[in-house]
Amino acid sequence: MIKKNKTQILFFILLSLFFSINSFSQKSLYAGIEIGRRAIKVSVLDVNNIRKADYDILYFANERFSFADHITATGELTQEDIDKASATVADQLKKIKTDFKLTEQNIFIVAAPVFSSAKNIDVLKSKIKTLTNKELDILNVNEEPKTLVKGAIPPVDYANAFLLDIGAQTTRGGYIDELKDDKLEFIPLELDFGTMTLTDAVKKTVTNQNQANDMAVYQEKSFDFNTVLRKKIKDLLDKNPLLVKKDKVYLSGGAVWAFATLYYNENVKEHYVTLTMEDVLNYDAILKNNFIKFTTLAKTNKEAARVLSTYDQQYLISANNILVGCLESIPNLATKKVYFVKDGQTIWLISYIADRSKKVNTNF
Repeated sequence: MIKKNKTQILFFILLSLFFSINSFSQKSLYAGIEIGRRAIKVSVLDVNNIRKADYDILYFANERFSFADHITATGELTQEDIDKASATVADQLKKIKTDFKLTEQNIFIVAAPVFSSAKNIDVLKSKIKTLTNKELDILNVNEEPKTLVKGAIPPVDYANAFLLDIGAQTTRGGYIDELKDDKLEFIPLELDFGTMTLTDAVKKTVTNQNQANDMAVYQEKSFDFNTVLRKKIKDLLDKNPLLVKKDKVYLSGGAVWAFATLYYNENVKEHYVTLTMEDVLNYDAILKNNFIKFTTLAKTNKEAARVLSTYDQQYLISANNILVGCLESIPNLATKKVYFVKDGQTIWLISYIADRSKKVNTNF
């Protein structure tokens, strides 16, 4: 009888231990569902060390929509947008909960800043709450540079790095200044040129607008406009002398994604891809003088095809002009480490995780 009881006790101890270990392991799993301007993106991460941004992407899904176009056109979401968005979020939430046994507090649902301007955003919030029993957060456009820095730079490098994110409308980012008594201050960086706005600015300098899409004309005007662009970049960096002391530069955004995809032509698994100025300049030469190399690559490389379906040659030239201009303007670049933040879709989620970690000081 005693022997039988001992066996039962041992069994229950092992069973409890198993569930304890299993429960503990789930604490490292996080999921984010982002309703973006033109897509809903879902990520599941297994975070090994948040301070070093050491994580594995276990799952990623991407479904395209036209939310931003409808908000811009009418000031609100269509009923179809609301129904599709809420149903997609609910379906994806059910899937990741089933597949990964995530804890509720480790799942976040957000919408891009553009949704704050939708007059009927509360309808979408309410429907998602009804279907999922979770709140929908709207990312704050004014907090975006801070979110980018928190999520793109490994927390261990906060004090020793800065970030530039080359977007469509602007180039944004920032860095962290260490004050006394372990206090931190966030310093935003912003350049009022992005891939699309720079392209538009260059086109406006073409005297005969019928030639604005002629590549030879555009390249000539783009080259001339670099004087304006570089002055703005220099002014930005000169206003932030602390940047000289930073040993690491992190770069994100479509411009850097396009470069890394087309030039390196390989599936880089690391979250941070080391860049060199020589590679960026070599890519620039191909982009402007041998573009057929990339159109040929896109026929057999899906990721390259995705780049060329997102940006035409003019946009890519503008994007790389910003990238080259930023890198050339950084003092003592040869002594610094430069990284491309490859997994841009996870930046906001990493930022959320860092904010909730006791091991990371994000109070800046």
